[in-house]
Amino acid sequence: MTLLGLGAVLGLAAPAARAQTNTPKYSNEFLNLGAGARSLGMGKTQVSLANDATAGYWNPAALTTITAKYDGVLMHSELFSGVVKNDYAAFAMPLDEKSAVGVTLLRLGVDNIADTRALVNEYGYIQYDKITYFSVADYALLLSYARKVGPEGLSVGGSGKFIYRNVGPYANAYGFGVDVGLQYNHKGWLLGLMARDITTTFNAWSIDADKFKANTIPGEAIPTNTTELTLPRLVLGAGRQFTLPAQFTALVAVDLEATTDGQRNTLISAKPVSVDPRVGVEIGYRNLAFLRGGVGNYQKITTFDMTQQWKGQYSLGAGVAFSGLRVDLALSRLAVEKLGSTSQTNSLIVSLGYGLGSRTGSVLNNK
Repeated sequence: MTLLGLGAVLGLAAPAARAQTNTPKYSNEFLNLGAGARSLGMGKTQVSLANDATAGYWNPAALTTITAKYDGVLMHSELFSGVVKNDYAAFAMPLDEKSAVGVTLLRLGVDNIADTRALVNEYGYIQYDKITYFSVADYALLLSYARKVGPEGLSVGGSGKFIYRNVGPYANAYGFGVDVGLQYNHKGWLLGLMARDITTTFNAWSIDADKFKANTIPGEAIPTNTTELTLPRLVLGAGRQFTLPAQFTALVAVDLEATTDGQRNTLISAKPVSVDPRVGVEIGYRNLAFLRGGVGNYQKITTFDMTQQWKGQYSLGAGVAFSGLRVDLALSRLAVEKLGSTSQTNSLIVSLGYGLGSRTGSVLNNK
């Protein structure tokens, strides 16, 4: 097997191999990459700001602020020179003046991985016809509902998450979890709270041991069936839009993301809870053109001269909106940990959104 293929299999099957670890760190991490080029261009500061179909992902409570009768978003991005494909689609619509629903689909995958473990037969000869190909992919379906409650500007919402993870013919997992959110818009302030995996999200892994054994490398461990749990994380966000001269506006937001799966390499790091602060800005002109920037995911890394320093993940973005159509681009610099050090890789994200019809009562119509 190629190094990429072996890494993909072992990376996704490793949680299953460690049956004694039911709550591994970074479980279901594909669900935390983000959705929508607008939000990714702002450093993922969307818990208090989302006002289109991406709200089903960022904060289901925000579905009540959608300005269109029907809204949809598509996104595509590629990581590591196109090896990893990240695709996203969402649709949302109001049910009445107080409630709304949304549907979200996500896929992150590596396709056409070559399994070369049987390339050399027992006589030492190479047999190219023994090479097989498979894909490693993670899928998620989110069904969301939101409703306005209590005082003016307050909404609550929730999402049921259905997860399917596949490692070619070797292993697959089915999972389910629940997210809940709250959004409160008061006197120009936009406040949001998102609780992901609030009930803990589980993945039940099923391993085809015979497939592994067929071409097992000597000394290679065979994973076993197990259940992997994803612990809750909380995201608290606040934002506010300011009016600038010459029909310009400035939207500023701050998010604090707290994880509970053990101590992480973040600005605020502790064993029970680690907190990652993020900041995002969007400059708009007449609600038609937008420039965006964001920063977050600060980590202490070890440089080549063995000194430690803090480095963050920076992002830039731009977008245009006209007659319900929205086209957004984002350039995000991702931090990737490798053998104790951290490398950087750029990712270009493109998303297309369209809102059909209009709906009154929106708190923030900045798109």
